[in-house]
Amino acid sequence: MQEIDWKNLSFGYIKTDYNVRVYYRDGKWGEIEVCSEETIPMHMAATCLHYGQEAFEGLKAYRCPDGKVRVFRVDENAARLQSTCRGILMPEVPTEMFISMVKKVVRLNERFIPPYESGATLYIRPLLIGTSAQVGVHPSKEYLFLIFVTPVGPYFKGGFSTNPYVIVREYDRSAPLGTGIYKVGGNYAASLKANDIAHQKGYACEFYLDAKEKKYMDECGAANFFGIKNNTYVTPKSTSILPSITNKSLMQLAEDYGMKVERRQIPEEELETFEEAGACGTAAVISPISYIDDLDTGKRYTFSKDGQPGPMSTKLYNHLRNIQYGIEEDKHGWTTVVIE
Repeated sequence: MQEIDWKNLSFGYIKTDYNVRVYYRDGKWGEIEVCSEETIPMHMAATCLHYGQEAFEGLKAYRCPDGKVRVFRVDENAARLQSTCRGILMPEVPTEMFISMVKKVVRLNERFIPPYESGATLYIRPLLIGTSAQVGVHPSKEYLFLIFVTPVGPYFKGGFSTNPYVIVREYDRSAPLGTGIYKVGGNYAASLKANDIAHQKGYACEFYLDAKEKKYMDECGAANFFGIKNNTYVTPKSTSILPSITNKSLMQLAEDYGMKVERRQIPEEELETFEEAGACGTAAVISPISYIDDLDTGKRYTFSKDGQPGPMSTKLYNHLRNIQYGIEEDKHGWTTVVIE
């Protein structure tokens, strides 16, 4: 294969050897297939193209210093995909099949797993699409579930470093009782315009307030938000936020440290009281926030006076990554060894 510069990889797509696929037809899942094609044969009237009947997940495989390859909380990704399936009426992918396919696709593409401490990982993308040819809004009868992988670098160019965010009031990522809690492509399409505006203004990402009252912190781009103050980890509770597996893990670690954990509405003005703040998700793990600007009010909420990540964000980031890489004890049983 072409020599890969592991240390300078961007967060993007690189062709690998194989993907794995399984079809749902006649009310049941078929056999898992191994495929080297990057394309999908699809009818032009497929429901995923016209009615957005599509869901995906994201997780990573880590080459660890002990020589093993691990994946992180793969059962949680399976459970979240199942929740999405229930939400947009697709057949659920059984947990056992999901995990089996993740293991298979990682092993088949072992040569693309970046070396330990290159700063790169193997990104795993499960995708479920409705494939029936239909013109009429109702669930597909046939589906394709596939998983492909690609080596990726850090989500933000600077890796674990602080980034500025901006509150965007003119756009909503999702409705309070819409699809925000599901990992569907439409949520990300809805964020593209606001994200582009944020980038044009020099910010790393946009920040959404709640769609109903425009008073409370919701999500930052494609990631969950958390704030730290008074030995407390605070993260928004909302009917429009995707339940982040990374955030769930960070809450558990915070509890392990003896911190108080609060999931609740966070009024914008409370940002003034946080000592640290960050965005969290699979891609970046934690992206510490340097400041959040509210251009409508002219207010700036600062969380890093010296431009460096805060001590608790740093501790959480290092601890979670060390668990993912098999360096620190995995006392909650979060990792699965894929390759010994």
